Amino acid sequence: MPFPILSSLVALPAIGAILLLFVRGDEERSAPASRAIALVVSVLVFAETLLLWSRFNAASGEFQFVERHAWIPAFGIDYFVGVDGISLLLLVLTGFLTPLALLSSWESIHRKTRTFCIFVLLLESAMMGVFVSLDLFLFYIFWDAMLVPMYFLIGVWGYERRVYAAVKFILYTMAGSVLMLLAILSLAYLHYSATGRYTFDLLRLYDLELTAHQQLWMFFAFVLAFAIKVPLFPFHTWLPDAHVEAPTAGSVILAGVLLKMGTYGFVRFAFPLFPDAATYFAPWLAVLAIVGIIYGALVAMVQPDMKKLVAYSSVSHLGFVVLGIAALNTQGVQGAVYQMLNHGVSTGGLFLIVGMLSDRRHTRLIAEYGGLKKVTPHLVAAFLLVTLSSIGLPGLNGFVGEFLILLGAFRSNPTMAAFAATGVILSATYMLWMFQRVNYGTVTNAQNARLPDLQPREWATIAPVIAIAVLMGVFPNLFLRPIEPAVQRTLARIQRTSSTRVQAAMPSSVSRMPSAISRQP
Repeated sequence: MPFPILSSLVALPAIGAILLLFVRGDEERSAPASRAIALVVSVLVFAETLLLWSRFNAASGEFQFVERHAWIPAFGIDYFVGVDGISLLLLVLTGFLTPLALLSSWESIHRKTRTFCIFVLLLESAMMGVFVSLDLFLFYIFWDAMLVPMYFLIGVWGYERRVYAAVKFILYTMAGSVLMLLAILSLAYLHYSATGRYTFDLLRLYDLELTAHQQLWMFFAFVLAFAIKVPLFPFHTWLPDAHVEAPTAGSVILAGVLLKMGTYGFVRFAFPLFPDAATYFAPWLAVLAIVGIIYGALVAMVQPDMKKLVAYSSVSHLGFVVLGIAALNTQGVQGAVYQMLNHGVSTGGLFLIVGMLSDRRHTRLIAEYGGLKKVTPHLVAAFLLVTLSSIGLPGLNGFVGEFLILLGAFRSNPTMAAFAATGVILSATYMLWMFQRVNYGTVTNAQNARLPDLQPREWATIAPVIAIAVLMGVFPNLFLRPIEPAVQRTLARIQRTSSTRVQAAMPSSVSRMPSAISRQP
């Protein structure tokens, strides 16, 4: 029997969290041991994701390393996990960012350190579970399970308005999750009506024949849950509060991984499960994505707080991801998956930098800085590289994803692509303007004149981010190669039927809307 590597990716962080329960001593005395154990476990998980990648057949679009065990047979619920090129690199991204998040909190988390480390590891376990689940019931368990550790990370270790932000975060996401649960149960019941047995098996449900009305209602339920998680405009209002109030580690994981679960949900579940509805309503999603791109950029431009600026930049950048998915062609969707990885690296790096500055000055207000280039040259150099990565400079990771997305969008609708391209210009504007105000000019605040430069721990935190940004920019095919077969297989599922049934079921005012998205491969 082959080694269950996917199950071990889910189990190892949870085992690490259990080990932390046995660390002796009070919170203060046990803090060094707790941090060390959590870091070692998270590094082992990352190493295991790299092992998984090395054994993955990049030429295949099929699910690999599949494990299936009966769990609740009476209701057709299995422990069913597998990985393809889309979920593979998201697992690697999760494994990569978690130890960096722990390192970023090494000196900033001073109370209840052991509990903090436990929640980070439990969160990693749940995130891994989301990306490997091929049973909808199992997926939903992990989907909701990850909300609990993040709720406590924000609510206990966050800043002044942390409780408000934590409650808002969990209420928003739970509201969407409940509707998705109803749709999941409906799918299982419809399968029972058609075959005489319940199932939550995603691969079987892909082939379930649904009427136009059934597709529409369930598509909306899934899309709402995922749109809130992305967050897609206008469901984004929980995000700035959660980012601003979360500790640095929470912001890194939230931006780097949790937001990707919404866009991953579109690709893995909403679009292939309901292909007619997805094909017809893709233009509407593309419009919302473009509004989010421009709106997020304009609002980011006027933010006085660095962390809030980066939070709104996520609304803009993830709009590009949704636009690529809505293009429904290989370039767009492949670019969207690549941009998920890019955003996790670049925005995670930005939150790490902002956290380093906040730890030094205990403020994130842009006006409190200025002239740091002469005081902390290495920190500013790292800041510049991560900023250029975020705005998509050729040779760094952000360029490839945005280029593919705009190419796919242009093939589908040149007008939409032209509007979306303004987001690239606006991104450069607000990011470079923020960088200039923080790091250039004269040192007007005496506290800034004595700031220390990058410490060894901080080098270990930010150097891997910069290295990956360069690697993804210079050798993109290393990452695109395993993604493409899975994307093509997903598009084949989506495009296997025509949207005429949905057209017939629409109100006449909606049916007259011309399809803005082509169905080209």
